[in-house]
Amino acid sequence: MIITKKAIPRRTMLRGLGASLALPLLDGMVPALTALSKTPATPAKRLGIVYVPNGMRMDHWTPLTGGTDFALPSILQPLEPFRDQVQLLSGMHGVDAEGPHARASTRFLTGVASTRDDGSNLRAGISMDQVAGRVLGQETQLATLELAIDGRDFAGSCDEGFSCAYTNTISWANDTTPLPMENNPRVVFERLFGDSGSTDPAVRRARRERDESLLDSVTDRARDLSLQLGSSDQGKLDQYLEAVRDIERRIQMAEAQRDLEIPLIDQPAGIPDTFGEHAKLMFDLMALAYETDLTRVVTFMMGREITGRTYAEIGVADAHHPISHHQRDPVKLEKLLKINQYHMQFFGEFLERLRTTPDGDGTLLDNSMIVYGAGMGDSNAHFSGDIPILLAGGGAGVGGRHVQYENTPLANLHMSLLDKMGVPIESLGHATGRLPLDPLNEV
Repeated sequence: MIITKKAIPRRTMLRGLGASLALPLLDGMVPALTALSKTPATPAKRLGIVYVPNGMRMDHWTPLTGGTDFALPSILQPLEPFRDQVQLLSGMHGVDAEGPHARASTRFLTGVASTRDDGSNLRAGISMDQVAGRVLGQETQLATLELAIDGRDFAGSCDEGFSCAYTNTISWANDTTPLPMENNPRVVFERLFGDSGSTDPAVRRARRERDESLLDSVTDRARDLSLQLGSSDQGKLDQYLEAVRDIERRIQMAEAQRDLEIPLIDQPAGIPDTFGEHAKLMFDLMALAYETDLTRVVTFMMGREITGRTYAEIGVADAHHPISHHQRDPVKLEKLLKINQYHMQFFGEFLERLRTTPDGDGTLLDNSMIVYGAGMGDSNAHFSGDIPILLAGGGAGVGGRHVQYENTPLANLHMSLLDKMGVPIESLGHATGRLPLDPLNEV
């Protein structure tokens, strides 16, 4: 590597599809003195949340022993290649309340239970991903990205007396604003890389020039209008202009690297026909968002609570939710196990992609902390205790262990993860403190 007194900025962009892609951490981004001292640059930290619905076959999830000498149960077998970067956490519990499925998804990242309502008085709390996004998003084009497999057209398939908004998302901007999860890969792609539909340099240049012209026009008109407004309207205009400035910032970031080439990226046509194809594509987009540093915080619901999805591709033609109320029926238990194992298969493939993607001196997996879990344990009983939770990635701390906590609030974990992301907070939902993730402090 040629040593100079300059370094390429970490936020350097590659132009692509009318938007911009950030470069991974490259040697040229390491300042000269850092390179000479052999001290590695600090890589970006990524946070991911992967949520699965309707509980878990806990007898096929929880290892029989704690510590480092444990066998992975059948659901977790796809994680064997990554066991040195995986932590299993037993004994985590969620705040209890009415509405078993509404509370499961709502409390997962907020530590706050859902409130009975008809949709006009939603109440929860800010979710930990949004807390992280408010800080980490200052360095990326998108503060957070919310993904899903299921859509939002499930009226009537929700807890009685609770708005479907509670089961349609795990991300909350604040205590009254649930965030929509996007399930169409094409829409996600356009949000990340723009909608010009081409990587041709001429097309991208024309799009950039058009956007710049529109922004100049909007800014000029707003400046003239502000002279005529009262204080209330001025506040509304200021809020609008803040959104305009954010768009302008994205264009400027793209402009900085307008002459660099990018590989061809195919735009998805829409929602795939099968769950497997859909899940793989969403995980690929999640990994790509990390690799290009367009966002460092992603949530992904592999299914909404009370989902009636069937899985004919693995021989499960029954709806997921009724199966989860198995009443110890061996046939239903076996089908539920197949679904849990199927979900984990795609998560394992996602981790493999992160592990094989270089990032600075390591890989994306080294520099990520990914939470995988469900909002309830035993689905037959809607159990709020012993929620299935695992952490993957080097960013979450020392892996290769099963830590057995005792009746510990899940929000304690989130506070600790936020600490590791450099976003410490004083409280979150029902948290009683921070979770000791140091192996010397296991409880």
